[in-house]
Amino acid sequence: MLGQSEDGSNGGEFRGYRDTAQVDVPAAPPRRTGPVGGLPASASGPSPNSAPGPSAAQRGLTGPVPLPADGRSDASPLVRTVERHLDEILAAVPQPDPIELAVLDAQGLLCAEDVVSQRALPAFDQAALDGYAVRAEDVEGATVAGPVELPVVGESVAGAGEPSSIGPGLAMRVATGAMLPAGADVVVPAVWTDGGAARVAVQAAPPVGSYLRRTGDDVAPGHPAVQVGTPIGPAQISLLAAVGRDRVSVRPRPRVAVLSAGTELVEITSPPAPGQVVDVNSYALAAAARDAGADAYRWGILPGDQRRLAEVLESQLLRSDLVLLSGTFSGPAFDMVQEALAALGGMRVSQVAMHPGPAQGFGRLGRDEVPVIFVPGEPVAALVAFEVFVRPAIRLMLGKRQLFRRTVQAISGQHLLSPLGYRQYLHGTVMRHPDGGYVVEPVGEATDALLARMARANCLIVIDEDVTEVAAGGLVTVMPLLLGG
Repeated sequence: MLGQSEDGSNGGEFRGYRDTAQVDVPAAPPRRTGPVGGLPASASGPSPNSAPGPSAAQRGLTGPVPLPADGRSDASPLVRTVERHLDEILAAVPQPDPIELAVLDAQGLLCAEDVVSQRALPAFDQAALDGYAVRAEDVEGATVAGPVELPVVGESVAGAGEPSSIGPGLAMRVATGAMLPAGADVVVPAVWTDGGAARVAVQAAPPVGSYLRRTGDDVAPGHPAVQVGTPIGPAQISLLAAVGRDRVSVRPRPRVAVLSAGTELVEITSPPAPGQVVDVNSYALAAAARDAGADAYRWGILPGDQRRLAEVLESQLLRSDLVLLSGTFSGPAFDMVQEALAALGGMRVSQVAMHPGPAQGFGRLGRDEVPVIFVPGEPVAALVAFEVFVRPAIRLMLGKRQLFRRTVQAISGQHLLSPLGYRQYLHGTVMRHPDGGYVVEPVGEATDALLARMARANCLIVIDEDVTEVAAGGLVTVMPLLLGG
């Protein structure tokens, strides 16, 4: 279980408890060898069929993530580790103040208050199912062969507010949820009787307290009904309604603005001319942010005019808790975006030891120092960067304890190569192995369209920086990409 994380800042690093639930699969571990083909890592670069491995958070390291003193990777003295970049982002994201919402609107969010019940649940002694309210001592020893017959003195139905009672040797017919008559200490289910109206033959003797609910059995007055940090789902909404709360304080969904930068981009309704591409990222990243739990707003393609571009960026910083940009980290369009960002506080673009998409940007901009994450413009790299950096940030803002997707160990169905010093993320399909555990295959061949390949995948295969080769049958870390997971 990738899990319980605590906010903290220490030189830009996020410190917290991180672990991974792994499935033991009886197979040989991956071989750790030198650089592929005998080339030095700097010459080989990221391999076309490779994909960077799990972060320390995803590999099952517990306690603070062990980083180099300068947070850099062995791939290059100028390349940062995935952990260093992630830690800087997590240490900077804000914690939105709680808001009060109607209980139905709070579904899926975390409760931000201890809801103390002012009522007893249930509010009165009641029958737990249809049957007959009796005294246990009056039906002691009753069996199918030797039933006990009792006079039926009335009926209690759900909603009837008049209290009733029974004396020794009597029974009262009761409906589920109906008020229990005073004197009764057990309900005999109707199926254990002959269903009589004037007299009933009881064919079983349940013990005292069976099939009834006493006042306050569920929640007593003054006791907590829903506690701080509890995810609000249908059961919690049911309980909140029962204790009379139509509104509740919750951790709100972070507001995330999604923008794309690039002069080559066109809207999906416009046929792209030669050299142009459809703006895929603003749609994909907004959908990913919503799946992670954010209130995501797709602004779309940034304008090409410098003044208008600056106005758009500034307006999105004012309305957002987090801004997500995608685009190419080079060329005139990027220079214009950088200039606009510099006027708002500046953004650092770093080479991160990962593939795809080693170029990553991050800054805190505007009057409120809103976090701005810049991910690569290539759609596959953009969604990988989202999984690694943005999704954990959104979940931290939501107050979730489990920031990272759960991972498993799986048998690799193919021989995989990876450049030394780079963490690779490769799209794949993972399935249950007939003998237990999991088996994973990378998706597609090199000739496949990348978007089509990604759409067929259900996981990321993650290969560590210090692994250059995984033999077929070896173990790899796999991150299932479950919707809402």
